[in-house]
Amino acid sequence: MGSPAATVAASGSPTPRSRRSWLWTTAALGTAAVVAGPILAVGWSLTAPAWDIWAHLWRTQLLQLLLNTGQLLVGVGLGVLVLGTGLAWLVVTYEFPGRRLFEWALILPLALPAYVIGFVFLGLLDFTGPLQTGLRAVFGPGLRLPDLRSGWGVTLMMTLVFYPYVYTLARTALLEQAPETLESARCLGRTRVGAFVNVTLPLARPSLVAGMTLACMEALADFGTVATFGYRTLTEAIYRVWHGMFDRLAATQLAAVLLGVAFLLILVERASRGRARFTQSRRHGHPSSAILLRGFRAAAATGVCAAVLLVAFGLPVGQLLVWVIGTLRRDGLPEGFGGLLLNSLWLAAVSAVCAGALAVLLGYALRLEPSRLVVPAVRFAAMGYALPGAVIAVGVLLPLAWLDHVLARGLERALGIDAGMLLTGSALGLLFAYLVRFLAVSFYTVEASLTRIPRNFDEAARSLGAGAGRSLREVHLPLMRRGLLGAGALVFVDVMKEMPATLLLRPFGLNTLAIAVWQRTAESLWQEAAVPALAIVVAGLVPVALILRTGVPLADSATREAPTPARR
Repeated sequence: MGSPAATVAASGSPTPRSRRSWLWTTAALGTAAVVAGPILAVGWSLTAPAWDIWAHLWRTQLLQLLLNTGQLLVGVGLGVLVLGTGLAWLVVTYEFPGRRLFEWALILPLALPAYVIGFVFLGLLDFTGPLQTGLRAVFGPGLRLPDLRSGWGVTLMMTLVFYPYVYTLARTALLEQAPETLESARCLGRTRVGAFVNVTLPLARPSLVAGMTLACMEALADFGTVATFGYRTLTEAIYRVWHGMFDRLAATQLAAVLLGVAFLLILVERASRGRARFTQSRRHGHPSSAILLRGFRAAAATGVCAAVLLVAFGLPVGQLLVWVIGTLRRDGLPEGFGGLLLNSLWLAAVSAVCAGALAVLLGYALRLEPSRLVVPAVRFAAMGYALPGAVIAVGVLLPLAWLDHVLARGLERALGIDAGMLLTGSALGLLFAYLVRFLAVSFYTVEASLTRIPRNFDEAARSLGAGAGRSLREVHLPLMRRGLLGAGALVFVDVMKEMPATLLLRPFGLNTLAIAVWQRTAESLWQEAAVPALAIVVAGLVPVALILRTGVPLADSATREAPTPARR
């Protein structure tokens, strides 16, 4: 996506400045500063490094954490790239039985958080699980499958969940390519596979890299899966150092390292674009028709798509249903499930409303005044989705602790009251972390809706005497209704699934569905975790339904300026 200035140039003259546009600019800059505060706080901690902590980390675990995190990112990146691109190529290029079903059904794994599919497969494939128990009954007691609690197991689980990020963007990119391009390559002697490798893939490279980067960001942010599988990464280490060693300084230093890895991923994604241009002239005529497969090839294509969908969605959801039905028949709903559901719903609903309101403020201010000050401030504030929840949690704690100290000292001087900790460890602090983490999801969706509104609408409203606020209420918001609903739904579901920030910042006694899943899977209570896990999966189907209804990939809004989903 180009800069706002370029967008203005493409759509006509800039929106005329109103006398009160500076109010919107000031509010947007203030909001951006507050939201960007936790990110800056983590980065600022590196200006005064604790060398004794770094020396201890280097001697004990830092190198292994970095290697494990790097291996996970490389494995997930390559896995989602191959699987997502291959499936997109199949459903776009060829006609085979079930193609129309698989075309949309292959997006369904996005509804599954990685930690849910992880514990389901552990329950199925563990030494005492039904699969190995059945195999030993047939082939003897000596049979044992490879241990899934390993690096390859974590990589496989995340690949199955995150490949739709690449699939959705790759499918869109392939559908948008002009058929004349491939026909020209075929006329020059390229085989169909050669044309795909030498023409189709280079043209689709930005979409493929964006999807792969987004999947890597999700893998970097993951805590539940790596913790359940016992795989040591930077995200898991932050939680262990914070809650196990009660060393917040060390946790902050580790969060700064994780922040650096996240920014490195962003730089790699930007550098991969270089100065190359991947545009092509507007297509003419009809899109190329899919090639009809017959016999063994048709069966193979159907089998590949069905196998991926079965393993990534059908089998985990089916096993969850089996466990849930058994639990309900035996014990009914788990004790406290209503409270878990209510906590998750109100946290998600409040976060969605607040994120939507802030997104409108930032997006509209950017439309009114796309200056050199507003643009970078808003873009930086919307980078939270590219950062792991553990980094956001550590970053939120630092300014909240400082503000608590200031408030407590002020109240003690003014009223003689020992206020204690007002914000740290409160629901307000947790909601603030959600806003920092998921504002980008709402912002880029709202911004996309705003860019589709012609600039002459603003000019017409101004000519009739309407100010910026009235224009927003009576012109822009009604036209943005669908985008606002979509943005709210995406933030709602992302908050329902968020685990690291909730674990680190939740008030004492406040539990959510994600926390319940974590507590039960930490003790290998797979069946007890099934009810809250299935509730999260059902909530995760909301953004998938939005994708299928609108045809816009979930990853599109998240990768417009910074890699970002959801969906966890």
